[in-house]
Amino acid sequence: METHDEWKPQAVVLCAGDYPTHEIPLRMLHEAGRVVCCDGAASEYIRREGRLPWLVVGDGDSLPLQTKEKLGQRFLHIPEQETNDQTKATRTLYVQGIRRVAYVGATGRREDHTLGNISLLADYHRMGMDVRMYTDHGVFMAPIAHPDGHRRLQCTVAPGSQLSVFSFGDGSIRAEGVKYPLPERLSAWWQGTLNEATSPHLSFEAMIPFLVYLAY
Repeated sequence: METHDEWKPQAVVLCAGDYPTHEIPLRMLHEAGRVVCCDGAASEYIRREGRLPWLVVGDGDSLPLQTKEKLGQRFLHIPEQETNDQTKATRTLYVQGIRRVAYVGATGRREDHTLGNISLLADYHRMGMDVRMYTDHGVFMAPIAHPDGHRRLQCTVAPGSQLSVFSFGDGSIRAEGVKYPLPERLSAWWQGTLNEATSPHLSFEAMIPFLVYLAY
């Protein structure tokens, strides 16, 4: 799959799922200039990394008082319950002009949280964000939206890399460099899964929102 240096986030959001163990998301946490923790992940980040995050965002319900005191003004309290902490962190970064964001620690534990966190990438894409979610097994990538309404994603991989395409609408997705042609129309998540790269250059284009998953 793509090398780490080919895409660098302006900020990394650490969610409160399973803490990363794979070297790629761990390296992103170590090297990021801005790490934003969803409040449930802040204490574990401080314990493991030995430093304070750039910002902690959330309602504070899962943030111990001792950690709140350490954070001081680094804790942004957003009490509303209409969105989850991952989205609160994303909107905070958006307001600050940060558009290229990586998410780690967003999967594992409860499956409903995992599915919700992954599906939200499509919403962030609609906001104009360039987002990717790094798990311990691969990366979810959202396409770039263009003024003509098309959504395009290009990436460089090793031939034979395993991948899946997930549609968040009812329509067609043009894919180049994959072993199995995508269906003429995709209307369900499973329809573009379990594919393989035949070329080092992958290209995807659609009018509907979609995600591409690349296994490490």
